[in-house]
Amino acid sequence: MLQQPKKQSLSKVQPNKKKLFWVFALSSSVYFTQGIEALPSQGLFYYLKETLHFSPQKIMVISSIPVFAWLVKPLIGYVIDNFFTKRKWIFISLAVDILLVLALGLIQMPLLALIIILTVNSADSAFRDVAVDGVMCVEGKKYNATGKIQSIQWIALSIAGIITGVGGGYLAQIWGYRGAFLCLVPIYIIVALPAYFYRETIVREEKERRHLVHDLKTLFGDKYLLLIALFIFLYKYSPSFGTPLFFIQRDVFNWGKVWIGALSTIGTVFGIIGSVFYYKFSQRINIKKWLFISVFLGAVTTLSYLYYTPVTAVIYDVVYSFIGMFIFIMVMDFMARSSIKGLEATSFALLCSVSNLALVSSNLSGAYLLPKTGLSWLIIISALTSFLCLPLIRKIK
Repeated sequence: MLQQPKKQSLSKVQPNKKKLFWVFALSSSVYFTQGIEALPSQGLFYYLKETLHFSPQKIMVISSIPVFAWLVKPLIGYVIDNFFTKRKWIFISLAVDILLVLALGLIQMPLLALIIILTVNSADSAFRDVAVDGVMCVEGKKYNATGKIQSIQWIALSIAGIITGVGGGYLAQIWGYRGAFLCLVPIYIIVALPAYFYRETIVREEKERRHLVHDLKTLFGDKYLLLIALFIFLYKYSPSFGTPLFFIQRDVFNWGKVWIGALSTIGTVFGIIGSVFYYKFSQRINIKKWLFISVFLGAVTTLSYLYYTPVTAVIYDVVYSFIGMFIFIMVMDFMARSSIKGLEATSFALLCSVSNLALVSSNLSGAYLLPKTGLSWLIIISALTSFLCLPLIRKIK
């Protein structure tokens, strides 16, 4: 669909198995690291909720702050493309993160310092993410394998999610968030090994150095890329209500921390199945058609949360994890195929930043609307906003 005249030329390029192996190895290891970094998230939530006694709105605002580091991904992409190498940036980010998690685990931080360090930690993760995504765009478009590479990436992240689902709840129960941060230190060291054996010459393509102003003109002068960016924002945006549901699980359903973590793990397993399905069908599906279908599917699934019980909560988590992962990777694949040749890392990072901006906006607008509308009307509003992107789908090539 998106690869009309280019798909035929791409299909003539025979994949270099050794090159693709290292792309898969590097991508999966970095994404695994990104997933395992959520290990302290449950402990942090319980610390904010049950120790500091913060409201859902306040927790939603605080949790949005570290994500802002991901909104400057285009700038990160430019830095990675023009200074040092992608491999070096991965090592730098891992080294800084080891120092950060040691500080978080060994020192009781005041709230402001905690937020600042979490934001820097998030920025480090963004650097690693942009580096491997640049490799994915270049090699994936060359071999018509963007969907397959991203499926492997998200399978690795989901496997890390299984570990954090079970381990995060257990660590939150016995050690709290500080102990969970200390557990990341050996993981950073171990996951750095694939980057050590990886050689950038396998995937790195030489290109003429250009000035930042020139690259910005190329990016923001591409009307189709801007159209895709607007579509992604509207597609992803809907006022969030996930945190209030978490409160219901704890305070109404009286679910334990370990069970919540186990349920998250079950959902992650079905998310992996969704990733495998997309890996199998990525080169055959009509993305434009499925984007249209997914808009209505998203609205229906959102409205289903109006009926939220202990039984339906489990059903939703399982079924929607499978559907959601399939659709999520499809959108990421669409974004990768829409990246600009020669500026793959930067243009893909730009689209990812727009997606992250939509998620931050969703969280903040949800925090603003919750006390004004109540949970039921917030869910209805969230479902209605799903249709904002529909007028733009017809303009997608």
